[in-house]
Amino acid sequence: MAHTFEELVAKRRAADAAHRTVGELRDAYGPPAGRQMTGAQSGTYETALRAWRDLDREVQSAVSEYAKETGRSRADIEAEVARAAAPQDS
Repeated sequence: MAHTFEELVAKRRAADAAHRTVGELRDAYGPPAGRQMTGAQSGTYETALRAWRDLDREVQSAVSEYAKETGRSRADIEAEVARAAAPQDS
């Protein structure tokens, strides 16, 4: 599947947003190993964690495919995508 650079940036932003959500839930509920979460909180946290991991895996796969298609270094593309996806200061 061919990917554009813009698609890679959008995927990275989605994965980063999902990662922030996991962090926010961890801050709100406490660390998962502490077992202080209710059943609903645990379910919410696990769902958010799976979503982040799935999105991040998708980004990694898309970057690899893009690198192969363009004949460029995966590390270079990953760095460019990270810079482009970073929040812009206003």
